[in-house]
Amino acid sequence: MSDVIITLSCPDQPGIVRAVSGFVADQGCTITESHQFIDGESSRLYMRLAFQAVHGATPGIDPLSSDFAEVAQEFLMTWKITDATRRARLIIMVSKFGHCLNDLLYRVKVGQLNAEIAAVVSNHRDLEQLATAAGVPFVHVPVTAATKPEAEAELLRLVDALDVDLVVLARYMQILSAGLCAKLEGRAINIHHSMLPSFKGAKPYRQAYQRGVKLVGATAHYVTSDLDEGPIIEQEVQRVDHAMDAAGVTALGRDTESLALARAVQWHLENRVMLDGRRTVVFR
Repeated sequence: MSDVIITLSCPDQPGIVRAVSGFVADQGCTITESHQFIDGESSRLYMRLAFQAVHGATPGIDPLSSDFAEVAQEFLMTWKITDATRRARLIIMVSKFGHCLNDLLYRVKVGQLNAEIAAVVSNHRDLEQLATAAGVPFVHVPVTAATKPEAEAELLRLVDALDVDLVVLARYMQILSAGLCAKLEGRAINIHHSMLPSFKGAKPYRQAYQRGVKLVGATAHYVTSDLDEGPIIEQEVQRVDHAMDAAGVTALGRDTESLALARAVQWHLENRVMLDGRRTVVFR
């Protein structure tokens, strides 16, 4: 079990890996996991390194950050040092579809996700019983065209009051304003089916079935003001069998959504996702 994670990016040059690994060794720690990638177009290095103390306790995040700053400055790094043992706090936002919420509740319960769900927030009450049965606070924030600014202000209030690290849009069927997207930049993940823009509306899988689509998929991405076009973290795809009816295609589609979203949330919580312009580097 790693105690600390360093993530960084910087212009590529000789000596970076040696400097970072040397820093870890100087702290009396051993590397437990290391990944690196060089973007050939930008010549930029991306790196994720996990480590723990060889003997005794791992140095605290604050002294580690203070000591690492000198290394980072030398190589012009954008960097972050995080406590890998800390449980992140989530808000999960939903509307009426509960498959992604149910999947995340289970993964948190069994410890697959190192997180705690601070609240489930919804513009409907359909999934209140599911949340409360799992022991998670449910907050109903209705949204209309007239009340949308107040609803978004309430969400931000909850994020601050509950000390939330990540907002997960688990089939939340409302478009966030550009202002809210900016305030949640890098801290909000959305899921949608991957058949846009062909099949829009409330029943995209039925439309796909009627058109004889042979593949269904889902995309998990960071939320930006560009609707459904934020940096992609994960995608999942499944083949449709000709014998499936519309209900079967819908169930298959919901499975892909749940899996893609769960992976994206897990990788984000484990600091495995780094932004590379409009793309992401994911150290799985």
